[in-house]
Amino acid sequence: MCRIFEHSMSSYHLRLVVLVIVLLFFNGCAPRKILHLEDHPLPAHPVKKIETNEFFLAKGDDIIGRSAFLRLEADDTLPDIARHFSLGIHEISAANPGIDLWVPAAGERILLPMSFILPDAPRKGIVINLAAMRLFQFKEQATSLTVSTYPVGIGSEERPTPRGLMYVSRKTVRPTWHVPASIAEDHLQRGDPLPPKVPPGPENPLGDYALYLNEPTYLIHGTNKSASIGLNATNGCIRLYPEDVKKLYEDTPVNTPVSIINQPYLVGLRNGVIHLEAHGRVGDSDSAERNAFYAKLRGLEKKLARRFDWKRIEEVLSEQRGIPVPISGKKGTAKETEIRHPDKLYGKPETAKLKMDAWYVLAAETSDKLNALRTAAIINHQGPPIPARVLTKGNGYRVIAGPFQDVHAAENALKRLKINLEIEGIVIEPPNRR
Repeated sequence: MCRIFEHSMSSYHLRLVVLVIVLLFFNGCAPRKILHLEDHPLPAHPVKKIETNEFFLAKGDDIIGRSAFLRLEADDTLPDIARHFSLGIHEISAANPGIDLWVPAAGERILLPMSFILPDAPRKGIVINLAAMRLFQFKEQATSLTVSTYPVGIGSEERPTPRGLMYVSRKTVRPTWHVPASIAEDHLQRGDPLPPKVPPGPENPLGDYALYLNEPTYLIHGTNKSASIGLNATNGCIRLYPEDVKKLYEDTPVNTPVSIINQPYLVGLRNGVIHLEAHGRVGDSDSAERNAFYAKLRGLEKKLARRFDWKRIEEVLSEQRGIPVPISGKKGTAKETEIRHPDKLYGKPETAKLKMDAWYVLAAETSDKLNALRTAAIINHQGPPIPARVLTKGNGYRVIAGPFQDVHAAENALKRLKINLEIEGIVIEPPNRR
């Protein structure tokens, strides 16, 4: 379980590396199937902004937000695009099979899956759907209902996030991470001893805001590892982007109810059209659950006296792209939106300038440019960040981490690369010291 302050940095990165490999070499090579992006014509006038977090829920509807298309530019990564538009890594990757996670092609047109079917749960307080890796916050305002939604990181398969009805028991700004004995021992065995507690700051894995649940040892909090949002990356807690958890913290009073559920298959109504949204399950697949869902759909079809598109239903359930798809009425009735590429992506790691008097770490040497770029991108997205770049050397490429102000900072980065990413690097001292 994710005990309070029990966030193993090394275990997180191992899970991230495994997932990255899966996304790159399986999903990254997967052919596109339904919902081909080329089937959606380019709108004449791309919009500059689009709603990402807060929505008004129309009466009788179960769907919020609207998806959009975006043209990628040079040096984009899907994690950077995901964070800018408040999406999780798995969300944006599942919606765009065949797109390289870390080195997508410039000019590629991708789908931003920013339309969501609300979970089948009471619309009160906070509802977290583990299958969608998304949090929904419901707020009543007079006769209307607004919904705020954020992507989340959730527990790993070994330490899953618990389900059930809970509530926010207390809140803390700039929490201290008290390292439990089990985590301290685990890090010690890896050659990475931890202090008894970590004060607020860039090294604290809880981030700047924490909402503690009444269920002992679990909480909703920020992170210093933004690339973990939308992954099974925690020891059971719910993790948000720093900018998202700040808004959630400010909008959530103590005693707010929290319902944690797991609903991979969602059905919702918008403008009189039934939509279906499917996600990969958290945990082992369950044929009984799918059969029960089929029975639910057939009962709904009979109740509404509408004919559902069962071929499309099979496609949606098979591909699990997490996108609301119409299964009644005409296809393609939704108005597509194209959004302009932002001038600057929020939270994107910046490449530090090279300095002749600084220390560096040689992280990798390869003849494959794309592999070098992927490695540098993964290093850049560590938490806390480790700056990295690709330099050419003859016909090959070198991945260089740095600059670092002294040998101690370089050695610390070298240690983190080995423990977190299993990268065997070499410290490079400044030329004037050789």
